[in-house]
Amino acid sequence: MALSCGIIGLPLAGKTTLFNLLTRAGAETSAWLSGKTAANVGHAEVPDERLEFLSAMFKPKKTTYAQIEVIDVPGLLPGLYREKGGDFLAAVRGSDALVQVVRAFSDDAEKTPDILRDVNVMNTELLFADLLMIETRLARINSGSKKKTEHPLEEAALLKCRAMLEEEKPLKLLELSDEEKEALKHITFLTNKPMLLVVNLDENQLSKGEYAGREQMEAFCREQGMEMIEISARAEEEIEELEPEERAAFLSELGLSERGLSRVARAVYRQLGLISFLTAGEDEVRAWPVKKGSSAKSAAGKIHSDIERGFIRAETVAFARLKEAGSMAAAREKGHFRLEGKDYQVQDGDIINFRFNV
Repeated sequence: MALSCGIIGLPLAGKTTLFNLLTRAGAETSAWLSGKTAANVGHAEVPDERLEFLSAMFKPKKTTYAQIEVIDVPGLLPGLYREKGGDFLAAVRGSDALVQVVRAFSDDAEKTPDILRDVNVMNTELLFADLLMIETRLARINSGSKKKTEHPLEEAALLKCRAMLEEEKPLKLLELSDEEKEALKHITFLTNKPMLLVVNLDENQLSKGEYAGREQMEAFCREQGMEMIEISARAEEEIEELEPEERAAFLSELGLSERGLSRVARAVYRQLGLISFLTAGEDEVRAWPVKKGSSAKSAAGKIHSDIERGFIRAETVAFARLKEAGSMAAAREKGHFRLEGKDYQVQDGDIINFRFNV
């Protein structure tokens, strides 16, 4: 099953605009005004310069980038999840990682947005949802004359989690033993999910690199262990309408070397714990997403179950070595190719040809 990323944020932060930019889904950006709470789902390509290099080398019929599932989580006003937030919570709970979009640009209603306040409002919603789930679980465990735990350490671990949340800290900062993690593995905590913070700026703020609350947000992200990326969704929409040769000039005017959208997609990929191994040939150049730490045999299964079942060896060369050599033949002459067994831990950027027999 593909890993997914949920985009969350307060109304008018720009989360659906970001969703549309990543997925080209064309979702209605003002749907929240009509009370619509269903999630939008799409898929985003992960930009990868390595594929561009390999495509120039092999001139394949097809180039396929890694993809991630993206969920535009229904936007709810603070506190509403308690009344009708089932769709919101279900979409967040079903996401493997979260991207929180916060607005830093001014509008008619608020000349100077308080971005740290807005981030805390959304984080508080997730925190309260976790607390409610813990209280419900503890009540169930202690109902009746006999405790109903799935693991002997479950109750104690839940109490640890509750104490952390009561300090207004996310559970991803809580250190638990392997046994405690095992005791809680059947529970999905929202504040334990990896989160990327995207600050949505206007073009002037983006080009100057200045906006109200920037230093506070940077300090907050360091404390919370969160990655922060600054983009201008409005500028990204303009870039999307330009011809490819005009985009570089527009980015240069903004003082950027690449699109913020590309940085967001790659950051989400990292948050999901994914890396890419590559396959290259005249038919196709492709990036295959796998969890970091995956074995060569399990990676083979991403291509086809028969390759995993009949796995013999993985012939691999690191992309950096290939690029340095200039060609497959030169890389082979320099001894950069390796034969790896089924337990080899695949590295990001490995170009692999699997040998198998079924």
